Amino acid sequence: MVDDIFFVSIKIKPINNFKIYLDADGGLGIEKCIKINRALYRQMEEMGMYPDGDFSLEVSSPGIGEPLQLLRQYHKNVNRFVEVAKTDGQTLEGKLLVVSEDAITIETTEGKGKKTEIKSVEIPFADIKTTTVQIKF
Repeated sequence: MVDDIFFVSIKIKPINNFKIYLDADGGLGIEKCIKINRALYRQMEEMGMYPDGDFSLEVSSPGIGEPLQLLRQYHKNVNRFVEVAKTDGQTLEGKLLVVSEDAITIETTEGKGKKTEIKSVEIPFADIKTTTVQIKF
């Protein structure tokens, strides 16, 4: 489904290197990236933006280590583990439970065994420096 694909960001280097980052609610596989890359490349050539073909184009999804940038990415990652770096220097890890327009709620676990304490922590977006999805094995 093409409708679930959304734009995340673009990086353009002075050497005419375009890196376009897309994501999708249902995941963005390499096959979709290749199709989009070919279509965009063809359009750029047809528009004559770089008559000598002096450009490169890369289309991909943000990597696992890349911070979430859009509200839609937060919604997509509900129930996954995240690391939240706050603007005050504090870092929290937990399961992303809720995403609203203004904040996220994560479930954190502190202690071990009988002393394990599970807390729900609401973090306003204004207090978030970065949020990164974590892979738990």
